[in-house]
Amino acid sequence: MQGKVVLVTGANGGLGAYVTQAFLDAGATVVGSSRKIQQSDFKSPNFTAMPAEISAAEGAKGLVAQVVAHFGRIDVLAHTVGAFAGGQSIAETDDGTFKKMLDLNFKSAFYLLRAAVPAIRKAGNGRIIAIGSRAAVDPGPGVGAYSASKAALVSLIRTVAAENKDAGVTANVILPGTIDTPTNRKAIPNADISKWVQPANIASLIVWLASDAGADVNDSVIPVYGKDA
Repeated sequence: MQGKVVLVTGANGGLGAYVTQAFLDAGATVVGSSRKIQQSDFKSPNFTAMPAEISAAEGAKGLVAQVVAHFGRIDVLAHTVGAFAGGQSIAETDDGTFKKMLDLNFKSAFYLLRAAVPAIRKAGNGRIIAIGSRAAVDPGPGVGAYSASKAALVSLIRTVAAENKDAGVTANVILPGTIDTPTNRKAIPNADISKWVQPANIASLIVWLASDAGADVNDSVIPVYGKDA
């Protein structure tokens, strides 16, 4: 990944921190973004923190403009931003939960892609990788707003793949099962963690998809379910 400029959203999150570090270890220049990211979050000289609120159109547009102004290009977009809410049936789901799921799981990706795709096309042979969820294709009770927002994300990424293959751009979405993060351990304290997906493994897959070796993978919806498959 030497010479590549990589934008990671949710860069200091439970998964995003692994993704950011994996790209840094691979030699990339990494711009890490989240609402409250700091330069001190990663020690590499190849890391730059750029706080942004990408669930708003202007925030996403401003972030992309800032990256291009500083580095001249975007070669890879790794979009890990997302949120989970569950426990309510569709009939019981309140407006606030529905809006939050759409804002963080779908609108953030839409606004970011709308802003970033022109720069990624211009760079040539660009890569877009987004984190969806198993629930996007395997929904269950009580998570309707979450599942629907992640399903919309899958459709969005596949559309971007179809629209930009002429420029050598690939776009793929990974569908993890439950990821072994501190947040999930706290939320589900009695779970069998041995079945969960390790974030380092997802990060390795993302870096591979962004590399020359992953050039032939496009428009793919990739299940990563761990031992709970």
